Amino acid sequence: MMNLRSEIADLAMRDRRPTIFQLRESVESGGLMSYGPDRRQMYRRAAEYVDKILRGAKPADLPVEQPTKFELVINLKTAKALGLNVPQALLARADEVME
Repeated sequence: MMNLRSEIADLAMRDRRPTIFQLRESVESGGLMSYGPDRRQMYRRAAEYVDKILRGAKPADLPVEQPTKFELVINLKTAKALGLNVPQALLARADEVME
């Protein structure tokens, strides 16, 4: 789906449908908003796991983790093109607002 994100955003815009995605890259490609795990944090945690394994830890002994930080990204340009007013309360909670 990553290679189709622009096409998906274009189709949604053509049909005037608001979209929400998991990945911020889809918002950068024209989607309305995304809400999903902070991938940078997930990659840092993965590196910590690799470090532990390289230092001798057994992978089976390491706990399974779930993301703890999520990010909300809103594309105001897309919102305006769709004729949507994004509430200030939602904009205030966003980690990033693209204009």
